[in-house]
Amino acid sequence: MSLSIIVATGENNEIGCRNNLLWHLPADLRRFRQLTTGHVVVMGRKTFESLPKGPLPDRTNVIISRNPEFSHADCLVFPSLDEAMIKLSGDRNVYIIGGGQIYRQALPYATMLYLTKVHASFPEADTFFPEIDPTKWAKMSEETHPANEKNCYSFTFFEYKRITY
Repeated sequence: MSLSIIVATGENNEIGCRNNLLWHLPADLRRFRQLTTGHVVVMGRKTFESLPKGPLPDRTNVIISRNPEFSHADCLVFPSLDEAMIKLSGDRNVYIIGGGQIYRQALPYATMLYLTKVHASFPEADTFFPEIDPTKWAKMSEETHPANEKNCYSFTFFEYKRITY
């Protein structure tokens, strides 16, 4: 199994406020869709509930919820990330897509990190992505985009691979 994290952060690692995104960048959403379509996406219950149209199409949606009563007909639900990883061990590409707690739990095990850095600060943020230890990640690519009529902030796509010794 390949475990990847895909995330967009502000300049101060902000990822959300009151269970909502802080920006709308169609280019980032397109990249997200291109990378995750056909694969497994793992998210916390709150992240799932924030999706405007329910389960993401053309992907296996996995939800982590400590609530034993929570279920969704079109998704797999597990009580912990560890349990989900055991059950998904045969799947080739698994993407962690949020939220903050799930990112923190998955980061030590991820082998790839797809990061969009939004070049702005969001003081209203209440959810953050953990700091990335530069001694553990090698930058594989970097692609910067200016703000334009569709994307109101400039941003950079990064791909990192975990350094193994």
